[in-house]
Amino acid sequence: MLALALDLGGSHATCALVRGAEVLAKRVVRSTEARALAPLLRRFADAFDEMACECGISLRDCAGLALGFCGLVNCDTGRVLSTDEKYEDAPTLDLPRWAREEFGLAFRAENDARMALLGERGAGAARGYDDIVMMTLGTGIGAAAMMHGKLVRGKHYQGGCLGGHLAMNPRGRRCTCGAIGCAESEASTWALPLICESWPAFATSRLAKASALNFEVLFRLAAEGDLVADEIKRHCIDVWAALTVSLIHAYDPEAIVIGGGVMRSGEQVLPAIRKRVEENAWTPWGKVAVKQAECGEDAGLLGAVPLLEEIRG
Repeated sequence: MLALALDLGGSHATCALVRGAEVLAKRVVRSTEARALAPLLRRFADAFDEMACECGISLRDCAGLALGFCGLVNCDTGRVLSTDEKYEDAPTLDLPRWAREEFGLAFRAENDARMALLGERGAGAARGYDDIVMMTLGTGIGAAAMMHGKLVRGKHYQGGCLGGHLAMNPRGRRCTCGAIGCAESEASTWALPLICESWPAFATSRLAKASALNFEVLFRLAAEGDLVADEIKRHCIDVWAALTVSLIHAYDPEAIVIGGGVMRSGEQVLPAIRKRVEENAWTPWGKVAVKQAECGEDAGLLGAVPLLEEIRG
């Protein structure tokens, strides 16, 4: 199957032409107006046209356009239901109509973490599993679950995809979702500057002089012996590990696959999470496989074909 894929994550917008489990071409579309989606639609269309021309493919030969969105989505209607401080106009847009009028194609939309899970199951670390949890550690914390080979969605389309908003600290900081002490507000990229600046002895750390506070900087300074950076790194890993155990208890997976930008330092993250799972997860049937995602930034794009195949199924 040939498909158009559009991945709108917390910090990127990527268009791609996908055939089966292969990304034939892709374009990153950047915008200074990050809160609005409507102004980008023309640029998305142009990017798809350019890629089709380069690959010698007619867009009409595609099975459809699949969108992975960083928010809550009604996969039955293709409408965005809610978004957390990103593309705030998306719920007002008739995206299925746009795809039909612009390309003459069917349209499907899904939460971006669910799309990443579909991609990893078809072409990555979740191959061979029917009961899976996906966790993405990046700008925020995404999650998705699959049971018996079917995505968990729920009556209100929230099932499985709000893992980053499970409470980890009842006395923690307020999250962008409005709750207190979510995993995301305790250990995500957007929250990291707040975490660092409120940490005891932050002023004595090299973090205080860093031009940017992100996980790449945090892990590097921790490795170089900065004690505050090491403490914060351990705090974040503890949050991710506790969240992993909670997701295992909630969804009973055979495997949990962890992706996102933070996993560029996966060799430091995975052993600690595996240890916590072995010590604390109640799984009398056996051990949950804790795996690093393999598809990288293409995971959500590779979810396009499986999502469109649901129509045929």
